[in-house]
Amino acid sequence: MPVVEAAAPSAIAKLKFARTAPRKLRRVADAIRGKSVREALVVLRFADVYAAKPLERLVRSAVANAGNNHDLNTDELYITHITVDGGPGGRFTKRLDPRAQGRAYFKRKRLSHVTVVVSEQPPAKPRKRRAGASVAVTARTRRPVSRQAAPVKPAASPSQAQD
Repeated sequence: MPVVEAAAPSAIAKLKFARTAPRKLRRVADAIRGKSVREALVVLRFADVYAAKPLERLVRSAVANAGNNHDLNTDELYITHITVDGGPGGRFTKRLDPRAQGRAYFKRKRLSHVTVVVSEQPPAKPRKRRAGASVAVTARTRRPVSRQAAPVKPAASPSQAQD
């Protein structure tokens, strides 16, 4: 009988009915896919994107599940799998947008389901480099500080000092 290797122990956390569109969450999920949990939390903490906050909470939940339920070392975890699926978009949260001549258009407020899997072993496949928007913090230009220096007096020469 062939020996079958057991899959690496992992912990799962799910976020359902997140009130953010899947397209916006996928942008952030792609940035942390395959990274260590430490790196991912740093990226999520300083990402200047609204969708980073719920994903940060979800990753922290997955780490807590790993430590409490599966006795994994929480310092050595990797995000091995992360998926963002569309939730019931448009069925629950419909909004009307008034248009000309008494018409109305529907705005579909999209919802998302997110699943994160963390494990002590790094993912088997390397991360794919995908084109797309980055979630890095935008470089803000700092205005130069205007320093108004006090007028400098010329140094007195030794011959003037004696007078």
